[in-house]
Amino acid sequence: MAETLDSVLIVFNPGSTGDADALARRLRGELAGIRPELPVELRPTEYAGHARDIAREAASAPGRPLIVSASGDGGYNEVVNGIMDVPGTEAAAAVLPAGNANDHDRVTSRRPLRDAILDGRTEPMDLLAMTLGDAPVRYAHSYIGFGLTPVVALEIEEGGKGTIREVVSTIRSFWAFSPFRLQFTDGNVRRVDNLLLANIPEMAKVAELSEGRPDDGRFEVILMEHRPKWRVLFTAIKAAVRGLGPQPTSEDFRFTALDPMPVQIDGEVTEMEADTAVQVRIAAGALAVVR
Repeated sequence: MAETLDSVLIVFNPGSTGDADALARRLRGELAGIRPELPVELRPTEYAGHARDIAREAASAPGRPLIVSASGDGGYNEVVNGIMDVPGTEAAAAVLPAGNANDHDRVTSRRPLRDAILDGRTEPMDLLAMTLGDAPVRYAHSYIGFGLTPVVALEIEEGGKGTIREVVSTIRSFWAFSPFRLQFTDGNVRRVDNLLLANIPEMAKVAELSEGRPDDGRFEVILMEHRPKWRVLFTAIKAAVRGLGPQPTSEDFRFTALDPMPVQIDGEVTEMEADTAVQVRIAAGALAVVR
């Protein structure tokens, strides 16, 4: 094993509806059976945001720890932000898929996580760095969505996850959706159904967004101005069946949200007030990962 990693910390939510606890313990057992000298620790979370606190603490300590999030995209986001809270850290990150969509793992992983850890080599990965008004920077490993994307996510959370319930919730939120007004840097105001800034080429298990990569120093900008709902539906079907094809890319994207609206960051949704200035830039190679 390369000397880039000297310990492994596996963070998981013991109260999750998935199997994060069992998967975390299985990974620890597999690593112990092959590399018993490699320290592997399990750390269950105790409250919302605890994964970020755990990752920050581990990233602040000496050495080169690998911090594994046994979770979905949202839990991994917490770990990534905890690492990014520590400038100059030598900590690396990885995700052990234990959530609903697991977009990031599905798109970026090349082999079983156990094998990647035993190999020990890390790679640089880009992140999306978002600033809302005067708030601190928040990082995303996969995508940031404004408009229909977070509205659908909120409806699914309220209606419950699971194939049939997700379909019903998606249809309900789609037909009730109203566009948002965004003012761009050229002064133009546009009514937008959806704006997705993506660091990975796929999301939501089936939608193929672009041909981008999470290590190319740019992110894709998928902008859908307001249009009849049948055209929005056609675009969604196209993304699922054959993909949207090449999309515009950027290193820095800015606008002002004139209406209050939700924003989805790697699967987690938060609310944004009206008249909020938004900047999303690429943080090229900001995070060391194994995959």
